[in-house]
Amino acid sequence: MSQHDIQSLRDLNELRTAPVLKKQQKEKLLKELQMEMAKAEWFTLGIMAPSANQSLMTIRQIERILVWPPMELVEAPEEEGPVFLKANQSSGEIRIRHEEGLGEGILISSHHTDPTEPTFTWGPLPLDLFNS
Repeated sequence: MSQHDIQSLRDLNELRTAPVLKKQQKEKLLKELQMEMAKAEWFTLGIMAPSANQSLMTIRQIERILVWPPMELVEAPEEEGPVFLKANQSSGEIRIRHEEGLGEGILISSHHTDPTEPTFTWGPLPLDLFNS
C-alpha cells in the first residue's frame, strides 16, 4: 500500500511502520482518530521511535493535544537506539525499553471498564501526527 492509498485509520492496519503522509491526510486521520477515541474510556499507547527522547516528545505532544494529564516516566533504557514506549493512561505510567527491529509509529489501543465492550488498536500512525 502506498502513502496515496491511506484514506482512513483502517488503511494502516496491515503496516509495520507508519507511512509518510501529506498534511491533508494527517488532518483527516487525526479527525477520524479523535472521533473513534471519544467512544472509549482510557487508552494504552505504544510508540516505536529511533530514540527515547523522540518517544517522550511524541507522548508529550499527544498529552497536550488530547488534554491528558502528564503521565510519569517510571522506566527508561540507558543505552541509545530504537525504543518501544508503552504508556498506560489508567495507571499514568510510561515505560520505555530498548527494542531493535521495530518500525516507527504510534499505536493507540482503546479500553473500557466493562470487559464486554470492544477494544480497538489504531496505527501505526506517523510520529508527527500530533504536531499540528
